[in-house]
Amino acid sequence: MSGIYTCLIDTPLGQMRASAKNEALTGLWFEGQKYYPNTKEWIEADEHKIFMVLKVWLEGYFAGKKRNHDFPLSPEGTPFQLKVWNTLGKIEYAKNTTYGKIAMSIAHDTMLRVSARAVGGAIRRNPISILIPCHRVIGVNQSLTGYAGGIDKKQFLLELESKYKN
Repeated sequence: MSGIYTCLIDTPLGQMRASAKNEALTGLWFEGQKYYPNTKEWIEADEHKIFMVLKVWLEGYFAGKKRNHDFPLSPEGTPFQLKVWNTLGKIEYAKNTTYGKIAMSIAHDTMLRVSARAVGGAIRRNPISILIPCHRVIGVNQSLTGYAGGIDKKQFLLELESKYKN
């Protein structure tokens, strides 16, 4: 397969648009969210294998049964964005962290200075909502800071995970 494949998926938070290239998930966005991609040239493929697996995973996630995915993710971004998104992927289910803590972790790993603001910029562009759990990043004062899908969705996801954390 070549090209970018896409489908819409119904969730308790509304429709989400998924994208895949080759055999990996490349995107998952809430319909109309900030930084929503231009999908004009994408190929509709509701029955693509990765989307079938994703739909089952999302059903389990929203029912509190699925926490880790077992299918490949392949987000596209700058090396820094990929580093941030990889770090997000290590945040445990129902746990939170801050932009500053992520910046310190990346700085420690790379021996480079990294600001919380730069981390926030990369997080804003996260192309795979929920699976790369940017909703688990909160403000230093425990506030629910920005979420491209909307603060209401971030709050829902955090409450869902808190409800099923055990």
